Amino acid sequence: MKFYLVDAFNDEVFKGNPAAVYVLTKWPSATTMQKIALEHHLSETAFTVKNGDHYDLRWFTPEQEIDLCGHASLATAYVLFNYYEPDATELHFQTQKGPLAATRQGDQYGLDFPSLMPEPIENEPTFAAAMGAKPTAAYLARDLFLVYDDAETVRHMQPDLAKVKALQNGLGVIVTAPDTTFDFVSRAFYPKLQVDEDPVTGSAHSNLIPYWAQRLHKRQLHAQQASARVGVLDCEWHDDRVTMSGRAVLFATGENTLDV
Repeated sequence: MKFYLVDAFNDEVFKGNPAAVYVLTKWPSATTMQKIALEHHLSETAFTVKNGDHYDLRWFTPEQEIDLCGHASLATAYVLFNYYEPDATELHFQTQKGPLAATRQGDQYGLDFPSLMPEPIENEPTFAAAMGAKPTAAYLARDLFLVYDDAETVRHMQPDLAKVKALQNGLGVIVTAPDTTFDFVSRAFYPKLQVDEDPVTGSAHSNLIPYWAQRLHKRQLHAQQASARVGVLDCEWHDDRVTMSGRAVLFATGENTLDV
């Protein structure tokens, strides 16, 4: 089984978010895909199979299958556009979250994702204790979504990951704040999925884009995910959908010994 290792949402290797991508002719078992993801031990491994005029797409963390992942979708689009569909400018995917689309304009790859505005919740003291800084507001969708006033607080945050993992709210924790260079910055932590910090999280931007678009009264946004690897995203809010665009770069290709 051939795989590709792609760094997504940056144009330099060792930056952005790495994902493993498998383009297959048929599905392995879910158990096999989970074991492959654990073996790679990246935040996500993507598996895709062509199905008529679209590709079915699934994502696995080292811990479990998840229903939405942006950077591994962008990595998959990069692989398909460059190695399987060189004449295409648009690709369509079917996922657990429904249909998604990817576009290519030069070296920029765009993703069409659902807009998922998080709902406000009580700002519990456990959030500040886990993150090391008290948020000004708390929200919840799939992930806990914490808002801060200062981008430097987000950039320099050192959460207590054991406490983050113990939080009852959400699969992961997204922290975000306004910025002066970018419209907003964010970071994302998923210790429940064996991913202490996800370098660049496209699924988080399904929450971040509608939140900041409404707060800043603008539909086009420039964002930075301020992890150590750094990711940069151009974003746009379309009410019930969002688009996020970025670059990607191939780090390596390889082949495992499995035969499905």
